[in-house]
Amino acid sequence: MNIELLESFGQNHPEEFDGVLDCVSLAVTCSFNRWGSLLAVGCNDGRIVIWDFLTRGIAKIISAHVHPVCSLSWSRSGQKLVSVSTDNNVCIWDVLSGECDMKYRFPSPILKVQFHPRNEKIILICPMRHPGVLLKIDEGHEVIPLDDEGDVNIVASFNRRGNYIYTGNSKGKILALSCPDLEIKASFRIVQGATSASAIKSIEFARRTEFFLVNSADRVIRVYDSKTILKSGIDGDPEPIQKLQDLVNKTMWKKCCFSGDGEYICAGSARQHSLYIWERSIGNLVKILHGTKGEMLLDVVWHPVRPIVASISSGVVSVWSQNQVENWSAFAPDFKELDENVEYEERESEFDQNDEDKSVELSQEREDEDVEPVTAFCSSDEEDDTSTLLYLPISPEIEEPEEGWGPEGAPIEDMKRSGEGKENASPKKKRAKTYDVNLENAPLGEVHPLSNTRPREKQGGGGKKGRAYNST
Repeated sequence: MNIELLESFGQNHPEEFDGVLDCVSLAVTCSFNRWGSLLAVGCNDGRIVIWDFLTRGIAKIISAHVHPVCSLSWSRSGQKLVSVSTDNNVCIWDVLSGECDMKYRFPSPILKVQFHPRNEKIILICPMRHPGVLLKIDEGHEVIPLDDEGDVNIVASFNRRGNYIYTGNSKGKILALSCPDLEIKASFRIVQGATSASAIKSIEFARRTEFFLVNSADRVIRVYDSKTILKSGIDGDPEPIQKLQDLVNKTMWKKCCFSGDGEYICAGSARQHSLYIWERSIGNLVKILHGTKGEMLLDVVWHPVRPIVASISSGVVSVWSQNQVENWSAFAPDFKELDENVEYEERESEFDQNDEDKSVELSQEREDEDVEPVTAFCSSDEEDDTSTLLYLPISPEIEEPEEGWGPEGAPIEDMKRSGEGKENASPKKKRAKTYDVNLENAPLGEVHPLSNTRPREKQGGGGKKGRAYNST
């Protein structure tokens, strides 16, 4: 179905619960690829489950780590996936083959990992209680400079084009550094007269605008325009465009994100499974989505194109979307709805290979038409990249194959004896290149936060009423 036809004339945000994705393992974190066709889910047992989001079926399972996967990021083309586990290992995966290309071992826990939006050879890594690290594949790594040497609680994020890195510390100060030369271009404090209550927890950028949000410990989400930040320079004092908070419950926010078009902001509560959605332009709260009581939220992501949100709690991925009503006459004025079947009389040569009756002008018009790309997938500063991975091929599993189903009619027993059975069908995996990353003043004795807060056991698909999408 056309993406343009999915855009409703009303509110463009999710409004109701739309089932769960049962990953068998306990889900911890998730990430959409650039087009929203694939959803990667990191699990508590170290596996990465890749879902085909169109069919809501499992497309691939990668046995990635031994410990829980705490952060995931897709490359721009969708061909690579970088993951980090609580065992301090950062791995780069080939999505199509499911093999690990490179493995980096860090001395301290890693909180977040992010691919450069335009360069698949650069990765941003945020170690725990240590300045951020810019990892350049085949070129080593570089530590992102600090403004305050005494404060090493750093969060960092690329802007949407990757030409700047924004970092924030526990004193509420944000730095904008150019990438890849890491020169400080702008800096400011979110609250003048910094206090520990304004510690920055995360920085998130919108996909299609220059806005970014700052989630801080004072329970306020601040929205800024990056153009204004860069103009204000070092030690500037820019005002946020919006300040978003829950004045009634004083909610602490676990995870925040923008909608695909940047018009809405979604924030998940750190106390319970509740999602708050604001309209960015005027700052009004438009919807609160409530999950099952007693669940703790772990992660929230918004679909890059459609009004769909995926959230993780109690090891289950919940999907929130709109109730789509297909009113085709509203989209196409010449579309006529029929109450009953109408007999259609076809022309003599209508379905012939060469239609003799159609007009020459109409055929010429169709030849002159250019197929325009979908604007949601396009960027204004680059040509379309054809080396993209939208979907993964899925081979069907045969539970009870008949005799002679194999190559050249070979019986199943012969194939098992010759090592060509299903158990031995996977080829020998190549050995990943492993590198040890040495960081000065890295906190060696720190324990990853996920090691202490494991998600509870699943209770029948998260205890919600709704559809459950299984892999079978």
